[in-house]
Amino acid sequence: MSRILIVEDEPKLAGLLRDYLAQAGFDSTIIDNGLEVVSYVREQQPDLVLLDLMLPGRDGMEVCKEIRTFSNVPIIMVTARVEEIDRLLGLELGADDYVCKPFSPREVVARVKALLRRAGSTITRAKGLLLDKARYKASLNGVDLNLTAVEFKLLDFLAANPGRIYSRDQLMDKIYSDHRIVSDRTIDSHIKKLRKKLTAAAPAEELVGSVYGVGYKFI
Repeated sequence: MSRILIVEDEPKLAGLLRDYLAQAGFDSTIIDNGLEVVSYVREQQPDLVLLDLMLPGRDGMEVCKEIRTFSNVPIIMVTARVEEIDRLLGLELGADDYVCKPFSPREVVARVKALLRRAGSTITRAKGLLLDKARYKASLNGVDLNLTAVEFKLLDFLAANPGRIYSRDQLMDKIYSDHRIVSDRTIDSHIKKLRKKLTAAAPAEELVGSVYGVGYKFI
């Protein structure tokens, strides 16, 4: 079930959105203050954020900009200020879509579904890990991992198949689509560097495990 963060300080409107999203099969959390949003997104990693422009504490534009420094979570801005739409969708801000007040809750649900479909084809999420295949960007608990292309492919493949053990040969076939001849120790080297970066971002977690004599798996 996809998790939606509703950031809206009008209780009736927030409740209405939550009810419609629940009917569509989404699990929603409501936050009514702009100061609480960034920490929630970092810690809980929702699948999509419905972000009102005008909020107490901190406005939606500032919140959106900060979220974009560490996350590619889909963001739909909600605004009554039509003149701000160009800025909302501009590169400066990084929002993915917008809806204008007053709006139909059904339209919002439709926008949420459409954006999640687009994001789902390029983004993998697992255990605090976010992998954006469109940008080859990876983060763990909000920390950028700075992976090489090969490290990214390895992690993305393993994370998409948690618990399954893959041999070095299987991983080489997946990573090197041109079937170049490389040593099986090449995979060991990539895995070692990958683990080092994961550990630096989350010292208490082990995400990539090894099975002696067999291969590797995402735990």
